[in-house]
Amino acid sequence: MEDAIVLYPAPGIGHVVSMIELGKLILRRCSHRFSITILLAPGPFDTPATTSFIDHISQTNPSISFHRFPYLSVDTSSSTRSHFAVLFEFIRLSASNVLHSLQQLSRASTIRAFIIDYFCASALPAGRGLGIPTYYFLTSGAASVAAVLYFPTIHKQTESSNKSFKDMPTTFIHFPGLPPLQATRMPQPLLNRDDPAYDDMLYFSELLPKSDGLVINTFDDLEPIALKTIREGTCVPNGPTPSVYCIGPLIADTGEDESNIAGSKQWVWGKCMRDDEWCTIMKRERSSKVELSEFMHKGMGYGYKLQPRV
Repeated sequence: MEDAIVLYPAPGIGHVVSMIELGKLILRRCSHRFSITILLAPGPFDTPATTSFIDHISQTNPSISFHRFPYLSVDTSSSTRSHFAVLFEFIRLSASNVLHSLQQLSRASTIRAFIIDYFCASALPAGRGLGIPTYYFLTSGAASVAAVLYFPTIHKQTESSNKSFKDMPTTFIHFPGLPPLQATRMPQPLLNRDDPAYDDMLYFSELLPKSDGLVINTFDDLEPIALKTIREGTCVPNGPTPSVYCIGPLIADTGEDESNIAGSKQWVWGKCMRDDEWCTIMKRERSSKVELSEFMHKGMGYGYKLQPRV
């Protein structure tokens, strides 16, 4: 059986594009060894732009295949639940489809890695339960990763007050290795403690350290303090911290048709990585597993791609 890597983005074009770019990076570095399959959860969060972009990738990158779940409906018209609460419920309800899809794909391929979006934490038990090394791909940089890793500790520190961050304008949140953050500037899903999305975000953060590793869209020279803080284990004071692997910043190929991503800007950073800065994600698992260092070496272009928020 061929070796495969399976990727699972959250709904929304920003998440899908980022995961596709990761897939293309893997193929550029070791296409002779692995196939790439991206899991998609069709539902009410699909847009014509997302559908068009996926069709474009299918036509121009035949080495990337898409495995679609059955269409899943959720009530998006509720006035009592936030957009994020509905989105997170949708992803959670897709967990059984993830398990079924991994089992189905495993019959035809040997899945060497399962890489999931931060919002797709409900898929972690499926991958780990099947014995598949499961990693997170985090596109927001190391500072954000440090914050979400430490968030369960912040929750415990503020739980007794029973106040929402949106109601704490004079309070500053202190994350290890990061500047203080005004409570009212926390990410939107965390602002209201009574919003179900708050509990979902807490769950996401609690599961993050239980993965086999964190693949982050950054590089050491860009965020040395945040990365040092994560790797030293300061952000997870009561347990082990997964290994961290910097593979970015990623940038979309400028030759592609990006008309569906309105307002995007691109720029390229210098080639500033040293050979010894590239990490092997899976060499500690067993010798037959993929070493992602094969496609993580100097000589690639670095940059960020700005996309509209979803």
